[in-house]
Amino acid sequence: MAGRPFASARAAALALVLLAYGAGACAQPFVRDDIITDPVPSRFSVCHGNGCVNLDFLSLDGAEWRRLRDLFEPPPETARDERERLRIYLARMETIVGARTGTQTDLGGTFPGLGKSGQMDCIDESINTTLYLRMLAGEGLLNHHTVGKPATRGYFLFGWPHTTAVIVERDGGDAYAVDSWFEDNGRAPHIVLLREWRRGWEPHHE
Repeated sequence: MAGRPFASARAAALALVLLAYGAGACAQPFVRDDIITDPVPSRFSVCHGNGCVNLDFLSLDGAEWRRLRDLFEPPPETARDERERLRIYLARMETIVGARTGTQTDLGGTFPGLGKSGQMDCIDESINTTLYLRMLAGEGLLNHHTVGKPATRGYFLFGWPHTTAVIVERDGGDAYAVDSWFEDNGRAPHIVLLREWRRGWEPHHE
């Protein structure tokens, strides 16, 4: 009997994940009309709770935003350098946001923390990452990349569905997955060629 509440919570969380996919969450960039799709440091939204069940509205103070902007000074000379700075920026954004939304306990993947407070799935992660990237682009801080729409692989027929944020290199047009789902909150996301990611790429942890 003692295990039933936890099992029920896990089942409910799984149902929300499946509902999000079944409702077409993977087929469109954003799953709610009240998401701020053109975020600025003083006003942006954050999804959590699996499938963006919960949506918080936050702002960065001047000092927080200056520290994040400073990551891109001087401007990156190459696309590779910019991608590395993006990893640091996104990790710091997650740390700031996590403390304010209760998602600082988010664990990498969906199932390790399934049913736990503060857990995110790949829908939450891909939307938030896309919005954090759009914020940078809107501030003129992306010189070598544009922000694409989230991409999905799987669709149940060819594996478990999984969604990621995407950036596209200005020179050459290579698309990259920016995948924060595999890591705990506040850890740098993985940025890999989207074509490799679509083939089932996963990080290899030691």
